[in-house]
Amino acid sequence: MLNKETMESYLEGYTFVIELPVIWGDMDAFQHVNNTVYFRYFESVRMAYFEKLGFWDFMQQTGIGPILASPQCRFKIPLTYPDQVTVGTKIRDPAGRSIRNGLRGFSHRHQKIAAHGDGLIVSYDYRELAKTPLPDELKKRIVEDQR
Repeated sequence: MLNKETMESYLEGYTFVIELPVIWGDMDAFQHVNNTVYFRYFESVRMAYFEKLGFWDFMQQTGIGPILASPQCRFKIPLTYPDQVTVGTKIRDPAGRSIRNGLRGFSHRHQKIAAHGDGLIVSYDYRELAKTPLPDELKKRIVEDQR
């Protein structure tokens, strides 16, 4: 049974969260969720958060959007089916050409963090095919959402 207080304390400061099911087919021959799936959990929350901030509309208009430069994950406990994972994200240091994306996945079954990670997101001009400074408009959206 989900203890919301426990989950909220583990995800404190994570400004955007989604809930995902652990799927039977995501388990591997070692009978736990394969390590690559954790990166998909992180990708799912990151993309949903960017959608909330309007990054995709901004990218359609300007050609400037995010690109993942360096993902990292620290695995804490193995996940198995059945379970639910609440995945949280927060943006740190929106400056220059990049932002840091903090990530955490909380197991409902185990009542603890299953994995945590970090992603370096670079501002990229898809029309020029080059890194570019993070636009002020996107910085503003991130800062306002963090309040």
